[in-house]
Amino acid sequence: MAEDVLEIVLATRNRHKLLEFKRLLTRLRVRWLRLTDLRIDAEVAENGITFAANAACKAREYCHLSGLPTLADDSGLTVDALGGRPGVHSARYAGPGATQAEQWQQLLREMQAAPWEQRNAQFHCALALARPDHPELLTAEGDCAGMIALQPRGAGGFGYDPLFYLPERGVTMAELTPEQKDRISHRGRAARAIAPQIAALLAQENGCGGLIIS
Repeated sequence: MAEDVLEIVLATRNRHKLLEFKRLLTRLRVRWLRLTDLRIDAEVAENGITFAANAACKAREYCHLSGLPTLADDSGLTVDALGGRPGVHSARYAGPGATQAEQWQQLLREMQAAPWEQRNAQFHCALALARPDHPELLTAEGDCAGMIALQPRGAGGFGYDPLFYLPERGVTMAELTPEQKDRISHRGRAARAIAPQIAALLAQENGCGGLIIS
């Protein structure tokens, strides 16, 4: 490893999230490692009542298992008409093992009676970076406001993107290009908020800049 490059574990097995984070944080002098690269197959329970609590728990546990700085996220969808559900249960809203289509169907069933003006929703992302022998975490959060569409639209993105309608653009999140999504998404905003903190950490540890100058 080059002396000015920091190795950080991305605590996810979600291929889409992995690619998105690598794209969002590409300018950092970081070598990103996957849990599978380190043969870590342990599952960390996500029992927190907030996205931030789950991200912190995953970051600390996988940092302990890997012995390396570890970046974890917890992301999900909150719907005003549903009192904030699915929230931290977004990935398993329709039950364990449910397909993504089944998650969509569950959400649309619950929203069936909601008039258009009451379909406001938000995507939220909480990030936490844990380091060995450091009790404090680096943290950041990001949000994106939208509405729940009447039916899925678009083939891009992942998760609830096809149901997340952006009124100011007239499209769902799944109809955006990756570059367009990065500029406005909850994960993009959280990544941009934590990037300077990681760059400062790299500068502190190696005495060099943390960003690749393009």
